[in-house]
Amino acid sequence: MKSLDCIFKPQSIAVIGASSRRHTIGREILHNLIDYEFNGKIFPVNLKAGVIHSIKAYSTVLHVPDAVDLAIIVVPSKAVLEVARQCGEKGVKGIVVISAGFREIGGAGIKLEQELVKIVKKSRMRMVGPNCFGVVNTDPNIRMNATFGKARPKPGNISFVSQSGALGEAILNFGDQLNLGFSMFCSVGNKADVSGNDLLEYWHYDKKTGITLMYLESFGNPNRFTRIAREVTKTKPVVAVKSGRTAQGAKAASSHTGALAGADVGTDALLNQCGVMRTSSIEELFDVAMMLTRQPIPKGNGVAIVTNAGGPGILATDALINCGMKLPSLSTTVKKKLKAALPPEVSLSNPLDLVAGAGRKEFQVALDAVCADKNYHTIVPIFVQPITIDENEIAQTIIDANKKTKKPFLVCFMGVGFRSPGMEMLMEHGIPVYIFPEAIAKTLATVDNYRQYLNRKKGKFPTFKVNKTVVEKIIARNLDSGSKSIIGEDALDILKAYGIPIAPYTIAENGAEAVRAASKIGYPVVMKLNSPQILHKTEARAVRVDIRNDKELRSEFNDLKKQIGKLKKGEKFSVVMQSMITEGVETVIGVLSDPAFGPLIMFGLGGIFVEIMKDVAFRVTPLSDERADDMIRSLKSFPLLDGFRGSDPIDLDIIKDALLRISQLIGDFDQFIEIDINPFIVSGKKGMCKAVDARFIIK
Repeated sequence: MKSLDCIFKPQSIAVIGASSRRHTIGREILHNLIDYEFNGKIFPVNLKAGVIHSIKAYSTVLHVPDAVDLAIIVVPSKAVLEVARQCGEKGVKGIVVISAGFREIGGAGIKLEQELVKIVKKSRMRMVGPNCFGVVNTDPNIRMNATFGKARPKPGNISFVSQSGALGEAILNFGDQLNLGFSMFCSVGNKADVSGNDLLEYWHYDKKTGITLMYLESFGNPNRFTRIAREVTKTKPVVAVKSGRTAQGAKAASSHTGALAGADVGTDALLNQCGVMRTSSIEELFDVAMMLTRQPIPKGNGVAIVTNAGGPGILATDALINCGMKLPSLSTTVKKKLKAALPPEVSLSNPLDLVAGAGRKEFQVALDAVCADKNYHTIVPIFVQPITIDENEIAQTIIDANKKTKKPFLVCFMGVGFRSPGMEMLMEHGIPVYIFPEAIAKTLATVDNYRQYLNRKKGKFPTFKVNKTVVEKIIARNLDSGSKSIIGEDALDILKAYGIPIAPYTIAENGAEAVRAASKIGYPVVMKLNSPQILHKTEARAVRVDIRNDKELRSEFNDLKKQIGKLKKGEKFSVVMQSMITEGVETVIGVLSDPAFGPLIMFGLGGIFVEIMKDVAFRVTPLSDERADDMIRSLKSFPLLDGFRGSDPIDLDIIKDALLRISQLIGDFDQFIEIDINPFIVSGKKGMCKAVDARFIIK
């Protein structure tokens, strides 16, 4: 990690491509280094100019008489390779390549970047870029602004990595507007050498970095990111915006799992399991950053709203509840205190509406009272300024109340204009201020997920005794026959080999065998086609349910055989006979092999409605017991499994056990690219939890 000191803590910088012409990148970078008062030596490098910005210039970096730690390269892309070679010969330790025209343009640009990387590796240099906006370090001992933007970043404890150079200026300016300070900033560009993973690890050990913000467009190495992020988030919050949420261009999938796995589920699963807080926009990213840099993480999810306006209080309530936060009622003790001190028209509830005429006294009494109540972990004061009340007075009251407690305050000032005097006062005293209550709700929900992550147990990765030989033979047999789909008897046998309970079955090739099987199983029965040609059997009417006697069975068998028609050469018509299970809840367990993140495991409500309801959770494998439990409980429909309205709760240990066994299965066999176990019927009775149907898609 010390290798990045040459990028962020240089003692000397050469600006190669420095210029005296205004509005050129070479001029602006040199100007920013001087204007930001870089605490080191600066060497302008220009083939023709002898002096730039009143500083002696050199024709090449080789002519600079002193040692150079860092070179900022701003020359045409075709000249970058020679400049990089000269830097290597000079002994420069790090380079930041601002120049564009590399991998991002494709074709010859890709080859050019590959050659650049070879030079960098050979010379044992570190490189940011190419095609980037630059780097910043606000440390008073460094004071380096090596970007070509107008912003003058304030010192603070935020370090920010952006994969987009175009966003760099906007990010630094927006942080300034919110009175947020930065420790370091880096635009990584094409990430040809230094990546977001490198910076995340570097900033983990940087004492001046308290929180890391990331704008990502892709993961270079998801496995490495996972390892690093899991360690970093234990002690420092990480918040990320990852673009590319839509499914445009995604390939059609053949399973329920594939259909449910949009373009973004791998990212969500990965960040969730690493404790990285994900936001949907840069604005939300800074909303979260405002809270994390200025207030402590709440001890729980109980919120108290104190407002002087009913409408915003209701909006805040709806937003908080919809985001999963709790608004406990006022305790009897708090009500007594408030009743004695507040006007009779104040409704003693949460939200606590002090009405429009509330001034300093009313806010002070209310804030002190809710802060003292242990049911509230976060306080949300909302102020809409009437003409009769001074916003500065209310701001000071909030500041005074915040000083008396360790509970975080998130304030909403409405109708006063952005950066009003009252808002300025609050921000200067470390209290985050928001224009609308919905932003507070999203922020609190995001941070609360992180709180829960920190409180989770580490989890164990159990290993089960299984029969791998059975699975190996089934895979080999199907590959030899040219089949890419494993269904029916083979699919159920794979599950059985890994200890996953299955509904007993019998294969029947004619009507007489089907009747004998039904008599042995006991009516009612289910009959399903046993053929890999048809994956979605329900859609093809290849599943017949609730068959109650021999006559119905013969009729359904003949009808199914006629409907299916001629099969592939060498394939016989057969059906799977199973008992009709009527008790329990239908769930689905699935696996999808993501090209970037590897196998993703899915769990949710199953049956024929799985793709309509889409109430599923994805996680990156391998799966720990704690993650499996979290996966089950994250479903919106979890109350249906936990004894909703007096119903018997499901045996969650059976589901968890099945998820962990599937995790082991896909760890043992990377041939599986998609798996569907649908339905996996679960019940409060252990003997009634069974996989009824499954299919495996193999490479």
